[in-house]
Amino acid sequence: QVQLVESGGGLVQAGGSLKLSCAVSGSIFSINAMGWYRQAPGKQRELVAVIRRGGSTNYADSVKGRFTISRDYAENTVYLQMNSLKPEDTAVYYCNARGYAGEDAWGKGTLVTVSS
Repeated sequence: QVQLVESGGGLVQAGGSLKLSCAVSGSIFSINAMGWYRQAPGKQRELVAVIRRGGSTNYADSVKGRFTISRDYAENTVYLQMNSLKPEDTAVYYCNARGYAGEDAWGKGTLVTVSS
């Protein structure tokens, strides 16, 4: 099993930056890809960014050029650097780990609030 703990959320003004962290523990060798998802009030959870074991990344169109996902293998941590934040980025951000068989593990989430 994989355990995920997010941190780094908070309140920031529009145009500001935040860096989210996801500490990964457990069966880390079973992980094929790591991702960040978000869920705004009244909306469905959506994919923000994903990084695969080989290093390839994908981003939601809404965050391309502003957010960067990265992984520190030595620290077993996945990061999401968020720049030029907008009020519409306000959401609970969840860390996700996907195994080779498609199984998912989730963190409990961290709240990001962007004020206008």
